[in-house]
Amino acid sequence: MQTNTQVITINKARQDAASIFLAKVFNWMAIGLGITGLVAYGAAASGLAVRIINSPFFIILALGTLGLVFYLSARIDKIQASTASALFLLYSVMNGLFFSTIFLRYTGASIAGTFVITAGMFGAMSVYGLVTKRDLSGWGSFLFMGLIGIIIASIVNMFLKSSGMYWVISMIGVLVFTGLTAYDVQKIKKMGEDGIMAQGSDAITKGSIMGALALYLDFINLFLMLLRFFGASRD
Repeated sequence: MQTNTQVITINKARQDAASIFLAKVFNWMAIGLGITGLVAYGAAASGLAVRIINSPFFIILALGTLGLVFYLSARIDKIQASTASALFLLYSVMNGLFFSTIFLRYTGASIAGTFVITAGMFGAMSVYGLVTKRDLSGWGSFLFMGLIGIIIASIVNMFLKSSGMYWVISMIGVLVFTGLTAYDVQKIKKMGEDGIMAQGSDAITKGSIMGALALYLDFINLFLMLLRFFGASRD
């Protein structure tokens, strides 16, 4: 039977492991967001964004970024850690090129303002996911259904072009991605507590990449949904 001292020591070790793993995940996420932001701004400032949106390359970028997410998710256990890292960086660059086109629609000031709002909301939900004693695993299926609903409704609205549906989708999107942020942070924390830090450098790197990809997607999609509300059009 474990003594109180042993229990405290074990819990402390689990918390320390989770903190180290979370730091690695957030570092990768920050690198990805930084690359995406710099590439997006550079492409917009150089005029490349105009050429991208007026060429078939825009569709290639959209399909390519989607394909990379599915590939990483499906093959993460079979590829090398260095390959996973390279693909995540490539994904960040491609997303930067793809999202450079938002500078053609919204003013730079409103994009910057929305980024700050997104960072604040993302940070608050991340803290909630870290400190709450409530098990958020039950949110997963509900949030996933919400995500599927957003995708289907967005496709349908491409044909209906309903402004009312557009705003409803945007509001639901904000709720879904704020919820996913807390859910994903708690899940990543549990990965650290459950021993991923003892599985070797490859497992740590690949786990960090997948955690960073999940949080990166939460942040980017939350930003895009909020931009619909706070973005000032250039028109």
